[in-house]
Amino acid sequence: MPKMWKDNGLRRIIEKQKVKMYKYLFGPVPSRRLGMSLGVDLVPKKVCSLDCVYCEVGKTTKLTLVRKEYVKFDKIKEELTHYFNNNPDPDYITFSGSGEPTLNIFIGEILLFIKQNKPNIPVAVLTNGTLFYDKNVRAGILNADVVLPSLDAATEDVFKKINRPAKNLSFDKYINGLIDFRKEFNGKIWLEIFILPNYNDTENELTEFKNIILRIKPDSVQLNTLDRPGTLPNLHGATRDELQRIVNFLNSDNVEIIAASPERKNIQSYRSDKETAIIETIERRPCTLDDLTKILGLHVNEINKYLDVLEADNKIEIVKQKRGIFYRLIERRP
Repeated sequence: MPKMWKDNGLRRIIEKQKVKMYKYLFGPVPSRRLGMSLGVDLVPKKVCSLDCVYCEVGKTTKLTLVRKEYVKFDKIKEELTHYFNNNPDPDYITFSGSGEPTLNIFIGEILLFIKQNKPNIPVAVLTNGTLFYDKNVRAGILNADVVLPSLDAATEDVFKKINRPAKNLSFDKYINGLIDFRKEFNGKIWLEIFILPNYNDTENELTEFKNIILRIKPDSVQLNTLDRPGTLPNLHGATRDELQRIVNFLNSDNVEIIAASPERKNIQSYRSDKETAIIETIERRPCTLDDLTKILGLHVNEINKYLDVLEADNKIEIVKQKRGIFYRLIERRP
């Protein structure tokens, strides 16, 4: 047990989490778009085809386009089987996590296993969409119900500036893969555009976004922005007014701004006990995202969901130190 866990107060917090601990499943988490969503993590932390400047999970540690069995198929089947046999059905099962899920060469087989065992639960794939140029990737996720690819740039230069792609991944290759997937996929495509002021919100870039959206033909375009610090300093999110300006510019009925974080509290899966565990932990000492993951035994994506709400409720604040970004409780004056 790590030294930090020997504190009696932290031990008490861990005792509250006495449930079956999974290595590759997390949640269900309170998702803004998918309700009660069970996450399936198909790659180790920060194995990705992009190294985005805004990523709240942290800097990519393995930047790659190489697909392989990063997580064993049998291990994921084993955890899913246990979950199905011991828990109520979530609203969605979601391939997401802390890296790019389509890098796992068995994503198609895992999706098929879920559909065979739980055909009533819709499956969503959260992906950056950069590997869709590979017909095997596209074929592997055709059985999904919803695919949520991201698109943060509309030109090659901005793509390199924001997403910092793996070598040999060109912007045209990326866009053409998204277009090809739309032609083959019969489910819903919710295209997420992450707006980063001073990076991708110029009139020229927005005009190109508009043209690319017409080519991809997604069912929905969802505008998102930065909630907390990314991997580079001095980044900031767009305001609600700035996002609305972009909605007006794109001038399409299927463009929406993703709901604000506090609305997660109204979602069935929002867990007040997990929020309390996070508060009680950082009340003792400020913690980084990695600290919270290790102390509480929760997935990084799950903790991120609760940090969103706590920050929006003005209960915690961010402090930048040499070791990274720390979260601490905001002191209330009597």
